[in-house]
Amino acid sequence: MLKQAIGRICSRTNVYSCEGNSVLPWIYVPSCFFHNGQANLAPRSFFGVEDFVDDDNSRPYTYQKGKKSKNPNKHISFKQRTVAYMEPFTLDVFISKRFVSASLTHRVTSKQVAVAGTNSKDIKAVLRSRSDIPACIAIGRILAERAVEADVYTASYTPRERDKFEGKIRAVVQSLIDNGIDLKVYLD
Repeated sequence: MLKQAIGRICSRTNVYSCEGNSVLPWIYVPSCFFHNGQANLAPRSFFGVEDFVDDDNSRPYTYQKGKKSKNPNKHISFKQRTVAYMEPFTLDVFISKRFVSASLTHRVTSKQVAVAGTNSKDIKAVLRSRSDIPACIAIGRILAERAVEADVYTASYTPRERDKFEGKIRAVVQSLIDNGIDLKVYLD
């Protein structure tokens, strides 16, 4: 519709442009010319792709949620670079209203070395309740036994943001420590 309106105005005022060997009305002249293989004065696309190009306009934006560092030349400490290798095993505890689950995971390979949960057949037959404090203590003891069988004697634990280090989680961690696993707890 806009093209027709501008065409009517141009037909009345006789505005023409030369491109190559032909004379065309100015509305039909492409707004993109090539110079040395690169587009010069490229028209804005319908979807606005120019808005999704990174800072140096070299490649399209990749929709990654990672934030850019305020200081890209920031020094990464030795501890930050080596903590995954110095303390390779992490404890993961999941507690719901119905069951308790805990596992020791290798940080670098992301493989679970030892797992214990109150939903497993051998454990839930023995326990009276699957989500109380005695069940958490039992899970810690069983996980410690399975970790020793897998030659894992040290681990680290950082609670999730929503978890508080008290009650059932503390019972699992204390049970692991009491049964011979050297567990470092990092509280923020």
